[in-house]
This record gives sequence, structure tokens and C-alpha cells, in this order.
Amino acid sequence: MVYIFYIRSMITTKAARTRQYILDKVAPIFNKNGYIGTSMSDITKVTGLTKGAIYGNFKNKEELALEAFSYNVQFIMDKIRFILNDIESPIAKLFALTNFYREYYKYNLPRGGCPLLNVATDANYTNPELFQRAKYVIEKLKNGIVKMLVDGIEKGEIKNTIDAEKYGGRIFSLIEGAVFTSVMLRDDSYLLDMMNHIDKMIQVELQVK
Repeated sequence: MVYIFYIRSMITTKAARTRQYILDKVAPIFNKNGYIGTSMSDITKVTGLTKGAIYGNFKNKEELALEAFSYNVQFIMDKIRFILNDIESPIAKLFALTNFYREYYKYNLPRGGCPLLNVATDANYTNPELFQRAKYVIEKLKNGIVKMLVDGIEKGEIKNTIDAEKYGGRIFSLIEGAVFTSVMLRDDSYLLDMMNHIDKMIQVELQVK
């Protein structure tokens, strides 16, 4: 019985490794080319696997695209979480977030740009499930900023007169708009300028003096 369990564990582990390998290779391709623009030949070429091997791990292209999107988003979320994890002050977290996005263009452009913007544009009318997943992530990121603001109000670092929901949406929209402009024009000055603008907003409109 122990031997059978060991064999099953080995098979499961190998399958998980194969899925992870496929995602490692395919996620940047989906991010650069989009759902429609990524063909099965692109997938088999970059992975070195057959079509049968791909579909042995993912039931169809749509499932692979969904998992690839989650993989690309997790790359960003992990970096944000790592940066903010040890920071106690909500105000300091907001400034750390803008510092993160000052570098966003440099490390994300080689990966095909911002996965949220890419999927929201590419999948709006072609893949409703993928679009809904992108929408969910956008809400999650925006709500993360809202939570920082609420925590700041509770700790007396942020003015209790501000509307956390409104400012959270405003800050997120300014960030994503700057990301879009910088990626489209291949110029990170738009991101740098907007992060400076958000910092000033925090200092003047939000922070308790």
C-alpha cells in the first residue's frame, strides 16, 4: 500500500512539474501575443512538447490561457506582497507601492507588458471568462489600495474626512493609465511622472500633518 501511494505521489509530482514547465514557457507568449494571437504551433515550439502532451495537462487552449494569465499576474502580486509585507505604516505602504511602479516598466516590458491591460483589451469580446478573471484581479488590486487607506485612517495617518473607496479607485486608475501610456509609447517617463504626482497627492490630500 505504501509503495502504491509512493508511485501515485511520483506521478502527481511529475504532472505538476510538467504543468509548471508549460506555464513557465507559455505565459510570456500569451502575454505578448494575446489569446487569439497565440497559436498551438507557438505553444508547441516554445515548450518542445507535442499538441497531445499539452492537452494531456490542460484540457484546451482556453484553460491554458486562463492559467497563463494567473501565472503572469501572480508574478506581479508576489513582488508587491514581498515589498509591502514587512511595512507596518499604511502611508509608508502607499509610498512603497509608487516606488514599485517606478520600476514596473523596466522589468515587465520584456515579459510583454502589463498582463491586466493586455488581457482586458484582448479578451473583452473574444474570451469572456478570461476577461472576467482580469476584472476580478483589477478589483482585488484596487481594493488592496482601499484597505491601505482605511488602515491609515484607523491608525491616524490618513485624514478621516477622505473617501477611501474613491481615492483607492483614483490611485489605481492613475497607476494603470500611466502603465498603459508608458508601455504603448515605450517611455517610462509617464510612469515616473505619475508616481511623483500620486506621492504629492498622498502628502497634500491624504496624509495627516
